[in-house]
Amino acid sequence: MGAPQSLRVVAPAPLLQVDGVSLEYRTRQRVVRATHQVSFDVHAADRFVLLGPSGCGKSTLLKAVAGFVAPSEGEIRLEGRRVAAPGPDRVVVFQEFDQLPPWKTVRQNIMFPLRQARGMSRAQASECALHYLDKVGLAGFADAYPHTLSGGMKQRVAIARALAMRPKVLLMDEPFAALDALTRRRMQEELLALWEDAAFTLLFVTHSIEEALVVGNRILLLSPHPGRVRAELNSHQFDLASQGGAEFQATAQRIHRLLFETGTAGGAEGTTASARTAQAR
Repeated sequence: MGAPQSLRVVAPAPLLQVDGVSLEYRTRQRVVRATHQVSFDVHAADRFVLLGPSGCGKSTLLKAVAGFVAPSEGEIRLEGRRVAAPGPDRVVVFQEFDQLPPWKTVRQNIMFPLRQARGMSRAQASECALHYLDKVGLAGFADAYPHTLSGGMKQRVAIARALAMRPKVLLMDEPFAALDALTRRRMQEELLALWEDAAFTLLFVTHSIEEALVVGNRILLLSPHPGRVRAELNSHQFDLASQGGAEFQATAQRIHRLLFETGTAGGAEGTTASARTAQAR
C-alpha cells in the first residue's frame, strides 16, 4: 500500500482586494494624487486598520472602497467583483456625530435603511433595530431623537445602524476621533465586544498608533502624502489591557519610525503590502 498523498491546503480567497490603487482629486490649479499604487487584502472577520498621518489619503481610500470615489489607477474587488458604486454590502460610519437624520427617532434611523435597502417589513425592521440597539446598550433610547443624545451615544446608534445592515465589510472613518479620551476608550471596548460577538469584517481608519494597535489585528502603514504602503503588521496580540506594557510601547515606537523615518526599513515607498509584511513584536 502506497504512502498517502499529501493534502494541499488552499487558503481562502480575500474578501476585499485593493490592487495597485491610485486616487486623485482636482483643485482649481492642479490634479492632486492622494494615494499611489496601494495594495492590500482583507480577509473575512479581519479588523484591518489603515494607519497614517493626516493627508495620506486613508479616508479617501475608505471612500473608494465604499464606492464613492473611483480609482484613477488600479482596481478594488469585493468577493472578486469590481467595486463600481456604493452598495449595502459596504456601510460607512463617519467621524461626524450628526450623521443621523434629526427628524427620525433612534429606532427609525435604524429602520429606514433596513426597509429601503433590505426590503424588511416595518415589524421586521423594528425588531432588528431593537436587537442592535440592545447590543450597543441603547435599547432604552429607541424612541429618543438624536439631539437628545451625547456624541458617544450618537456614534453607538450609527454603529448599530451599520451592523443591522449586516454588510460584508463595515467601514469606519476615524469614528472616535472627536470623542473625549474616556468615551473613546469605552467605544473601543464596545466595538471589540461587538466584534467578538459577531466577527464582522472591519476596515478602520485612524491616525492614532495606539488606537490602531488596540482595534486592529492587521495594520497597513501609509506614508505621508501621497499615501504609499510602508509596511503591513500583525497586531492581534494587543488589546486595551496591553496599553502601557513594554511590548505595546516598543511596537508603537517601531510603527512611528516606519511611518516617519525614511532611512529605516520600510522607508522605501511604493512597495506593495504583501512584499512588506512584518510581524509586530
